[in-house]
Amino acid sequence: MVKQLGDATVRMLAYNGSVPGPTMRVQQGSEVVINVTNEADTEATVHWHGLRLQNAYDGTHETQTPMQVGQSFSYRLQFHDPGLYWYHPHIREDYGQEMGLYGNIVVVPSDPDYWPPVNREELITLDDVLLENGQIASFSRTETTYVAMGRFGNTMLIGGDVTAELSADLGEVVRFYFTNTANTRVFNVGFDRARMKLVGGDSGRVEQEAFVTEVMLAPSERIVVDVLFDQPGMVTLEHRHPERTYPLASVTVRETPAAPELSKQFEVLRTNADMTAERDRLERYRDVAPDKTLAFVAEMDMGVPDGPIVYSCPMHSEVITADQGRCPHCGMKLVAVAATYTCPMHPDVVSGSPDRCPQCGMKLMPSQLVGQTQEDHGDEPTQSQHHATDQHGHDHEASGGIEWEDDMVDVNRITTPANMRWKLVDRSTGGENHAIDWHFKVGDQVKIRLVNEMDSDHPMHHPFHIHGAGRFLVMSRDDTVEPNLVWKDTVLVRTGETVDILLDVTNPGLWMAHCHIAEHHESGMMFSFTVDP
Repeated sequence: MVKQLGDATVRMLAYNGSVPGPTMRVQQGSEVVINVTNEADTEATVHWHGLRLQNAYDGTHETQTPMQVGQSFSYRLQFHDPGLYWYHPHIREDYGQEMGLYGNIVVVPSDPDYWPPVNREELITLDDVLLENGQIASFSRTETTYVAMGRFGNTMLIGGDVTAELSADLGEVVRFYFTNTANTRVFNVGFDRARMKLVGGDSGRVEQEAFVTEVMLAPSERIVVDVLFDQPGMVTLEHRHPERTYPLASVTVRETPAAPELSKQFEVLRTNADMTAERDRLERYRDVAPDKTLAFVAEMDMGVPDGPIVYSCPMHSEVITADQGRCPHCGMKLVAVAATYTCPMHPDVVSGSPDRCPQCGMKLMPSQLVGQTQEDHGDEPTQSQHHATDQHGHDHEASGGIEWEDDMVDVNRITTPANMRWKLVDRSTGGENHAIDWHFKVGDQVKIRLVNEMDSDHPMHHPFHIHGAGRFLVMSRDDTVEPNLVWKDTVLVRTGETVDILLDVTNPGLWMAHCHIAEHHESGMMFSFTVDP
């Protein structure tokens, strides 16, 4: 399909001709058959993200023969759990998702009082896309690129467009279902002039409703919030992080009073007994050793250029040394780069050795330092970036263990599975990625420890996703007990963080687990495990 993104007219892929694809709204406990025909340009499956369903319909190459162009497949889906889910490709996910293949599923609870009352609901997909010369940046047909950081976009998308213009009545309470469909970007969203209450996450409601100013979603995570628009005028939905703020959408709040009036109900923070019971159940596993320990590790091999070299950090260009090692700021393995030297006073003076400038006698400095911009990640925001405003310089420690932007664009662009290897490692057996061999039974409660190791060539965050063998609860982060439980299928593990989860195994079959940064997944950061009946 052809789609207008701001000033750019681009080619995209779509489910039923729209980006996002059509929203499915179904009742909890129902069963639906979805007939899919592949009219795109590559083989395909559709993965029904977060659903606990029959293994044959999980939508991976391990559970079905991929649909070639022109072929069809029928998926039979069950909807056991209320909440927000989504669907997307699971073959060359880096390509299909970036090009627009994603859509939402809302599972309406059988209990009419499951959610607090609201006036209406809005579904919002959060995404970004990389545009170059008015088109979506090209892909390789034979291998995944941007493997190091994932493919960050330079244009934010909300609901498949560069902006959204919404409206609300005064005092209206609107439920927002947010889904992060981006390849790699973590979103942190909030409204500048409206009150927001956290009510749910991936697979249902939270243990304790809470007033919040912003919510964070890693790729594939979902968040459910109720928003009270209690001030007339313009309200902005923003994506915020320590370096920048991106306006995403506007909400015009009319002076017409909302009906029915629900502001008093909005003030109530409910504690949900079903999740409180889960907290009590978790206690028996608190001090138990993990059944499995899974480490996240990167290996980089960028090669060595000809001639004189120095070693530099792709994320902190001021770090330059004659010796191999790791960056003192982020722990990343230093990369060998061709060494040239320049005079800070006379940048036209360039040499292959650290001589002195023939014009002023100053000792020549590494060119990387001389050419360094005020900010490591460079360019001023453009209109397509929603006039993103810089708030701080790049501060790795202030980032909270999350790579919010692509701070190594030139290196990231040329990374492929050949020179950048992302690994999941079973610390009990040493098995890596597809060599990991886990076996469970229906009814098992499996404590899994996720360790995002700093002793890695490129430490960064990872959203870890487990397919529909079950669902899990986050128990703790770095030995701090998770304060507010919610059923999950994806968990964000920050740089250097250790997270314990408890997987409730319910569905037999062969299931995948992987990092949900699309380029990491496609480069091999995944494995499969077996559940016996």
